Amino acid sequence: MGFTIGGIREIRSGSRRRGRSSECTTVAEFTGLWGWDVVPGARAAAGACSCGRADCAAPGAHPLDFAPPVPAGATLDDVTKAWAEFPGAAVMLPVGQAFDVIEVAEPAGRRALVRLERMGLPLGPVTAGPEGRAHFFVAPGAAAELPGLLYRMGWDDPTSLDLHGLGPGTHITAPPSDRGGLGPARWLRPPSLDTATKPPAARLLLGTLAYVAHRSRA
Repeated sequence: MGFTIGGIREIRSGSRRRGRSSECTTVAEFTGLWGWDVVPGARAAAGACSCGRADCAAPGAHPLDFAPPVPAGATLDDVTKAWAEFPGAAVMLPVGQAFDVIEVAEPAGRRALVRLERMGLPLGPVTAGPEGRAHFFVAPGAAAELPGLLYRMGWDDPTSLDLHGLGPGTHITAPPSDRGGLGPARWLRPPSLDTATKPPAARLLLGTLAYVAHRSRA
């Protein structure tokens, strides 16, 4: 990816030295440190979406159709210039490129996260949204493999688990942006250099996630 420890310091301190917004600094960390594309997203207020469509099906919870992505590797200068075109946009991450996502109810996700950490299994970043869902970052391709993996683990009806894979064509709201006017997304497990760039294979987490999700619903 081409970043250095010096580059990390520059990104994290750049907004203080040069008056950059904290939002741009956050986006620059995503692009420059973690190697993620970032997409400006819509905001919602009083049920109305900033995309301008009166019939918007997901107010404040989707990318802006007319906003190009800020690509992985973009510097703080690049981000500041790009984000100036869409002030106040939510920060959204496209799924299916650097990572896929396993989504589960937040209470089950929190319990599973504790178990996984105790077991010493590799973990990637984990977010939680104000709608009560947790998102586990896993290696790309997981969403397509999920039904087959669950079946081989003995879960004949994976829909009963309330556990879903998100892949290409979907987006999640990145902390600390607001989602749908309901409140901010937040990290349950923040990214780090050894987890964000190489998220774990879904099969390493799936047994625990499925078991806890099943117990939670039961």
